[in-house]
Amino acid sequence: MSLFRKLFFRKSKSKAKDIVIQGEGRSKYMPEINLPVDESFMINFKRNGGKFLYCDTQEELLDSFDKILLENDWYESQCCCFDIALEHKFSGFNLQFVKSKGSFFFATCEYLIADSGSILVSSNQLREKKLTELPDNFVIMAGTSQLVTTIGEGLKGIKEKNKESIPSNITTIKNFEPQKEKDFMSYGSSSKNLYLLLLEDL
Repeated sequence: MSLFRKLFFRKSKSKAKDIVIQGEGRSKYMPEINLPVDESFMINFKRNGGKFLYCDTQEELLDSFDKILLENDWYESQCCCFDIALEHKFSGFNLQFVKSKGSFFFATCEYLIADSGSILVSSNQLREKKLTELPDNFVIMAGTSQLVTTIGEGLKGIKEKNKESIPSNITTIKNFEPQKEKDFMSYGSSSKNLYLLLLEDL
């Protein structure tokens, strides 16, 4: 045993500390911590620049939506929305629902992708519009049941839910930092100023 001690454990205290403590108190040689899917999504989504509002109940959901409208002065403005169910649910907010560009785009999504902090959408939400053809501001409503770890799981889920006819225009929204100024270099960018209303539905 003394031979092993001499070979492996005779480093100075400071050197041993340097090996064990890397970054946030973990060695770089230790396996990665697998975070719960909701926590992983929240960290990556916020890192991408998204704004996250968690809601326990339908009342909290409506209250959070109200706060978003007040914060951005979107009351009595045009809201681009292709979802009739959303129009009915949020009809009490004095919004003018349109099918073209408005102050913001309001929709649901297919899935929330945890490992990239992105939002998976399809023609079910966008119709045949490109992201660049929609307003710069997005409000997305989703449930905690829509959280998945990878985009592969999300695509598999879309296929399983739509066996008769798989939707087209499947894409992810990942960059949520709004463009301060439009210039030639930002042409075609799909960066969106995005709010996510996440409802606990499990």
